[in-house]
Amino acid sequence: MKKILLVAAAAGLMSVAACSNKETAVENNADMVADNMDAMADNLADMSNTTANPFAQDNAEAAAENIHSTADNVREAGEDAAANM
Repeated sequence: MKKILLVAAAAGLMSVAACSNKETAVENNADMVADNMDAMADNLADMSNTTANPFAQDNAEAAAENIHSTADNVREAGEDAAANM
């Protein structure tokens, strides 16, 4: 799942290469991808509360934390990419 998110983030960042205001577009796109990842992580964390299996709950919560961390990395990558344009 992490690989899919990273590929989607990379594709999203590459998709704005033709925009006229590249810095803003890159940052906006990175923020949009990261916001979607945060929403996914929140949904996963909410789903973890519906299981009776404590191990599944712990794994889902850990996965949600990893997605939040990846979203932060996407935001930082967008800022770095915009700064280097």
